[in-house]
Amino acid sequence: MPVAVYPGSFDPVTKGHVDIAERAAALFDKLIVAVYVSPPKRLMFSVEERVALLKEALSHLPNVRVEAFAGLTVDYAKKVKANVLVRGLRMSSDFEREFEMAQMNKRLAPDIELVCLMTRSGYEFVSSSLLKEICELGGCIDEFVPEDVAVAMKEKFSQNKR
Repeated sequence: MPVAVYPGSFDPVTKGHVDIAERAAALFDKLIVAVYVSPPKRLMFSVEERVALLKEALSHLPNVRVEAFAGLTVDYAKKVKANVLVRGLRMSSDFEREFEMAQMNKRLAPDIELVCLMTRSGYEFVSSSLLKEICELGGCIDEFVPEDVAVAMKEKFSQNKR
């Protein structure tokens, strides 16, 4: 039974992330969306919040599990007995970074394959950091994130202004 891991920081989860998860869930018997506990970037949401937002956004997918992880992605994949890593690609700069990571991961875990899914048209320019900036400046992000994520982001920024 093919098991895949879709890792990321998901801060915040976007409709592009949901699209990749939906398409990966259709390809594999089981998809684990793995939320990296402490990526090397400034986070808006705690790991618990990110997991909860993803669980809500992906609740319509019966073969998807969302959980947090720490450490190397390939070590986590081995732990959950996954044989595939799923990554989403938005643009050519993503490819360069993913290619570099894929080569290293293949050295660390030769039995784990990488499947890259191209982001659907309309999401290729959407990044979590850009959405945070737009939201912080009062712009509308509703078409790029699930509804509960938009609410949570607006609440975070309104708390920070108090």
